[in-house]
Amino acid sequence: MSLPQRVRLVEVGPRDGLQNEARPIDVADKIRLVDDLTHAGLGYIEVGSFVSPKWVPQMAGSAEVFAGIQRKKGVTYAALAPNLRGFEDALTAGVKEVAVFAAASESFSQRNINCSISESLDRFLPIMEAARLHGIQVRGYVSCVLGCPYEGAVSPKQVAAVANELFAMGCYEVSFGDTIGTGTPGATRELFNEVAGQIPRSKLAGHFHDTYGQALANIYAGLLEGIQVFDSSVAGLGGCPYAKGATGNVATEDVLYMLMGLGIDTGVDLDALVAAGQRISDVLGRANGSRVAKARLSG
Repeated sequence: MSLPQRVRLVEVGPRDGLQNEARPIDVADKIRLVDDLTHAGLGYIEVGSFVSPKWVPQMAGSAEVFAGIQRKKGVTYAALAPNLRGFEDALTAGVKEVAVFAAASESFSQRNINCSISESLDRFLPIMEAARLHGIQVRGYVSCVLGCPYEGAVSPKQVAAVANELFAMGCYEVSFGDTIGTGTPGATRELFNEVAGQIPRSKLAGHFHDTYGQALANIYAGLLEGIQVFDSSVAGLGGCPYAKGATGNVATEDVLYMLMGLGIDTGVDLDALVAAGQRISDVLGRANGSRVAKARLSG
């Protein structure tokens, strides 16, 4: 299969990237990050999450962030809304697209959201109904698609079953998350092949963590399977608090550099993106997780 001519990057840094940071982050800094990413040309930015601050303290103030950002026509500013209360709060904040998430592993589902996979999917039904009523698009996530911290290997058929449920209930796109970053290119291709038997490839996306250094290789494997949407996080921000050692989403800068080298269009400006990543890294007082950014900034 030939490589796609264009890829859509879903920037998850402001949400997935910041949610596990130890130090509090000012709303103004979050707004600046989103505006910087808009300026860099990202067409889809996951801005925040409407969950209880008790569970995810860094996502407190998501409504204020949405109120403060400079929205650009044609850019999607999305939020995670794991339950109906979260969806209603997102709606009040003017959010036009939300995301819901389920796990491909029963153990991870129990540890992460204290319910079974089936129960988690049932919880999304009222969200889907409300979304249809208000004309809001819903994107679905499936976590632990290439491995679980509690169960080890996860069957592609199990992943496909969960994804099919999300797609059938109305998620326009399903993103597959290698939460602990143990996936390899062969397993990635096998997974997308399995799922594509039930859901069109144009409705699938990849979300790879770089824990084992395989994220870019897995994205390339996804490209070979006709996948044209990939999630990434500026400066490699983020990880997963429920998966020990799973630090670091793949850096958007590194993905962009690879795609540019393959002649694939994204509409994103690398220099502006590097500047955005370094600015938020400085705010957080942490090293920039993008190898491309480090190389370009040290040159």
